[in-house]
Amino acid sequence: MEKNLMIAVCGLDCGKCEARIATVTNDEALKRKVAREWSELNKVLITPEMICCTGCRVEGPKTPFCESLCQIRQCALEKSMETCGSCHLAGSCEKLSIITAHNEEAVRNLGL
Repeated sequence: MEKNLMIAVCGLDCGKCEARIATVTNDEALKRKVAREWSELNKVLITPEMICCTGCRVEGPKTPFCESLCQIRQCALEKSMETCGSCHLAGSCEKLSIITAHNEEAVRNLGL
């Protein structure tokens, strides 16, 4: 897999993530939009202040989910892997399948 740091450990493209875009462009309206959409999607309160992320694998702030709640990211960090594409268990991983079962781009990004 290419070493594109905008590819998250799960294969999603952080460069396309509206939370990251809102953070790096300091777009408060987009932060409010993302917070509202993610709150509805996840059935939890997500505030615009929580929408602060520079990307999964780069230095800088992360959303509370990406920082400490994402089981996929935590697993990769524990295994010292840049992405799940380096893991021999990726093809059968239940955690990763939450993403890869519905996102062909993530599968391609991981080289699976």
